[in-house]
Amino acid sequence: MTDKKSLRARLRRLRREHVNALPASMSALLFLRPPGAVAALAGEGSVVGLYHAISGEAPTRSYAKWFAENGRRIALPWFAAVGAPMQFRAWNDPFADEGLETGPYGALQPSADAEELFPDVAFVPLVGFTEDGLRLGQGGGHYDRWLGANPGVMALGLAWDCQKVDSLPTEPHDMPLRAVITPTRLYGDI
Repeated sequence: MTDKKSLRARLRRLRREHVNALPASMSALLFLRPPGAVAALAGEGSVVGLYHAISGEAPTRSYAKWFAENGRRIALPWFAAVGAPMQFRAWNDPFADEGLETGPYGALQPSADAEELFPDVAFVPLVGFTEDGLRLGQGGGHYDRWLGANPGVMALGLAWDCQKVDSLPTEPHDMPLRAVITPTRLYGDI
């Protein structure tokens, strides 16, 4: 089995090549709305944690719009500084980036005065995943720590099909996902 650092580099390269080969208008269409079984997990009035995609990550904007139009509140990760614990804060208008600012890790995040929210369901970015829900993240451990501290939150991954691998090196703190959604398939128990 490969070490995490070299595996991340290989999977990021594959993801970048895959995304670069798609017409720009196509990538958002592939994640236009959540599958019915996934949407049902986040009932009306629930809080849905998403991420603002960067560097070829599976896009979340269309999911954010769909959930907002269907009575769910949207929250994005928020960091006060590099190394600070991750929180989720309200993203009140997923149809625009107003109210968002560049966070310490380069991703857009809500402003510091946005309401802190606690997602019922959290869509988690990833670099790689296995069919049984193991996840290789960016390497900072933010989601693993947050999910470990919030065990009642259902964690779902969004990924491109090229990010699926047969196995991943794991550590005791790695938090598995309930399911992973790709453009062609839903992996997991939903």
